[in-house]
Amino acid sequence: MSDPSAGSAASVSRPGPGRRTIHEAVTRQAWQRPDAVALMAKGRRFDYAELDTAADAYAAALQARGVGPGRLVPVLLPRSPELVAVLLAVLKCGAGYSALDHRWPAERICAVVDALDAPLLVADRAQPGVEIPLWTPEPGLSAAAQSGARPQAVAVSAEDVAMVFFTSGTTGAPKGVLSPHRATTRLFEGRTFADFGRGRVMAQAAPVPWDAFALELWGTLTTGGTCVIVEDDYLFAGDLRELVKSARVDTLWLTASLFNLFVDEDVNCFEGLRQVLTGGERLSVPHVRAFQERHPQIRLVNGYGPVESCVFVTTRAVRPADWATTEGIPIGRPVPGTSVVLLDQGGAPVPDGAPGEICVAGEGLALGYLGNPEATAEKFVTADVDGGATLLYRTGDLGRRDADGVLHYLGRADRQIKISGYRVEPAEIEQVALGLAGLRECAVVPVPGPNGGWDRLALFYRGDAAAPEPAELQRTLAGLLPHYMVPPTVRRLDAFPRTANGKLDQAALLGSLEQSPAGSPSGT
Repeated sequence: MSDPSAGSAASVSRPGPGRRTIHEAVTRQAWQRPDAVALMAKGRRFDYAELDTAADAYAAALQARGVGPGRLVPVLLPRSPELVAVLLAVLKCGAGYSALDHRWPAERICAVVDALDAPLLVADRAQPGVEIPLWTPEPGLSAAAQSGARPQAVAVSAEDVAMVFFTSGTTGAPKGVLSPHRATTRLFEGRTFADFGRGRVMAQAAPVPWDAFALELWGTLTTGGTCVIVEDDYLFAGDLRELVKSARVDTLWLTASLFNLFVDEDVNCFEGLRQVLTGGERLSVPHVRAFQERHPQIRLVNGYGPVESCVFVTTRAVRPADWATTEGIPIGRPVPGTSVVLLDQGGAPVPDGAPGEICVAGEGLALGYLGNPEATAEKFVTADVDGGATLLYRTGDLGRRDADGVLHYLGRADRQIKISGYRVEPAEIEQVALGLAGLRECAVVPVPGPNGGWDRLALFYRGDAAAPEPAELQRTLAGLLPHYMVPPTVRRLDAFPRTANGKLDQAALLGSLEQSPAGSPSGT
């Protein structure tokens, strides 16, 4: 626990007049309730005063090393209280952060760091190929808080970049999504899609590069709740039971895939929770039914949204009547500060009941893609909506709004998919594979799962004598791509099947998988 001197309002930086930036919202909680528990991690507790004061000390150190307004800082630290304080510190400097995953291959980390044009890398150790200065924060929030260092005040607005999320891109390189403060804070101001605030205890287990990390962390800390950090890479059903028991966790986010897994393994592991948020993929009606029949008292919220409109665009508190809908569990209505327009192929709004592309407007929108004006112009467009010019993000998702104004998800208009909650562009994997010696043709195909989503990726290729064998190709890709983008099934073919009009026959490719065990890396 913190030093008693850190638990008084006098030791906390007085919050500024703004309320729409993430760090100011956290500082306000520290000013109002300095002794309230902000973070828990493996039995350790850290109050808001200690967290905010440690973040001040880290911010002063970062400013001395050139971090300031407009800069973007890569942060590669284990999930920990120190990570949280560093992210707050970056925001206090007026900069934006990009939280990286230690499981990423070195080449991808280097590419992301280069794209950010950062003054330094915040990490616990040097990274191969990264040539910018390294800064490692002093371990232990108590030690940092006791230094008494304070950063110079800087002006930060809700429009400034708070975080950069890197997503899969069709060109073979990840795209950096520039998300401003308002995109996050709009979600948690006033009455919203879930019960956030004082007294709520939420687990933080999502991968740190995701916007779901922002949901778990900033949704809790900007509203005065307690965030329980899961310091391991993965959360299991048994871990959840222990968190509910030892830390009184009452709020949980799970991808649809993990939700299904927990329901299958131990549906009773949710006992004691108040609310469960899920999404990222189409929900499985059988799993939702099994959960709600066993836990009718737990509020289950289905959330939908691309990272370009941070965390959620729409949400739906699932009810038993949703189990019978022909299109699956609805994705609901827009969250605060957000609106949805459905457009046809010509860019005109469609009437209720008709399918259209889901386009998003409002405060959640990103500022565009880092260093990629062409992609920004393609996806962030201005359209005439209700007689006025409105900035929209074109999601590429198809949806339908019913007579009650509830949105239903119908699928994709392009090749983008979700695997275990991760957004994947098969074209990026294909581009990386085709850059290897000997490959002549490559196709990445999603394999349907039993619950309406995608089960895994399968990669098919053909090549000359220099081409690697399937197992070798799979190992090579594991060194170039994040783990969730490495296809567990890799097949070498003599020729690709084609339809009558000469297009790739994906159905034939998928049919060939039935002849070998799922996940087999080899075959011809």
